[in-house]
Amino acid sequence: MGRIISFANQKGGVGKTTSAVNTAASLGALGYDTLLIDLDPQGSATSGVGIRKKGLRYTVRDILVGGCRAEDAVVPTAYKKLSLIPANISLAGAEFDLLRGEGDEAHLKNALEDIRWRFDYIIIDCPPSLGMLTINALTASDGLVIPMQCEYYALEGLSQLSTTVGHIKKRYNPRLNLTGILLTMHNPRLALSIQVKAELLKHYGNRVFETSIGRNVRLSEAPSFGRPILYHDKRAKGALDYMQFAKELHDRP
Repeated sequence: MGRIISFANQKGGVGKTTSAVNTAASLGALGYDTLLIDLDPQGSATSGVGIRKKGLRYTVRDILVGGCRAEDAVVPTAYKKLSLIPANISLAGAEFDLLRGEGDEAHLKNALEDIRWRFDYIIIDCPPSLGMLTINALTASDGLVIPMQCEYYALEGLSQLSTTVGHIKKRYNPRLNLTGILLTMHNPRLALSIQVKAELLKHYGNRVFETSIGRNVRLSEAPSFGRPILYHDKRAKGALDYMQFAKELHDRP
């Protein structure tokens, strides 16, 4: 049965989608059947693996509102052992569609029960908010990865997200665990990066992944080609970083 891991952070621009896409692609390259779910109305994860957002028969919105089964929305990608449930701008209205009554937080969880046996990993790219879409993702998940830039504003947001996770774990999903915090756009030579990492280690200890993702031009340009970095330039530092992270994620409970 597939391990479901959400990548979430209510702060935008922290490398969340980049991390979800490249971790999913790296897990696939390592030989694990992987499903990437785009739960962000911007649809960046969808275009990031080369799938056009126009003309899709089904998207994740259809799953959430009962328009199709999860298996109907799964599409293959050009990349090894990597499938996708896509999203487009139609997902923007799903926050309101989900507010229909008791059990709204479990739509995605229930939908995935029929297909999670097909995959080793299901990676969910959450929107940069703590609304019903993210709550659905966390209710469905076994674990949470928080991608985070090395800056103090990000530390402040981490506290709010931790509170939300605690609430969801208590009320909806007792199996949800903080798998770890992934440092992105990390420069070990900058004093700020060193200070923020030290604060994180002080408060979260081994929940901070040993692997961090550095700034990398090739990594930044890969989405414009619709490719994960591993398939854009496998020798780029970003490709090596995400492959190492995927291995560490696999080894972490």
